Amino acid sequence: MMKPALAAAAVFLAAPAFAQDSGEKSASVTMGQLASQGYEIKAAAPNGGRYVVFMQNDKSAYACEFVNTNQTQCRQIN
Repeated sequence: MMKPALAAAAVFLAAPAFAQDSGEKSASVTMGQLASQGYEIKAAAPNGGRYVVFMQNDKSAYACEFVNTNQTQCRQIN
């Protein structure tokens, strides 16, 4: 079961999550890059034919748009 804060983030990010960007944290990384840096998957939520996957390492968190193993895009959310 998803924690309430992650569920709220999933709803917020489920629509055009990556279309709107403040510019401050615009660098995109892949889930593989995050996993190699010690990030762990904490939650996932379906979004049409894709998933929004939340990864965390200590106090840093990312939301990743996951299509398949070759198509992922992650943005920092904190």
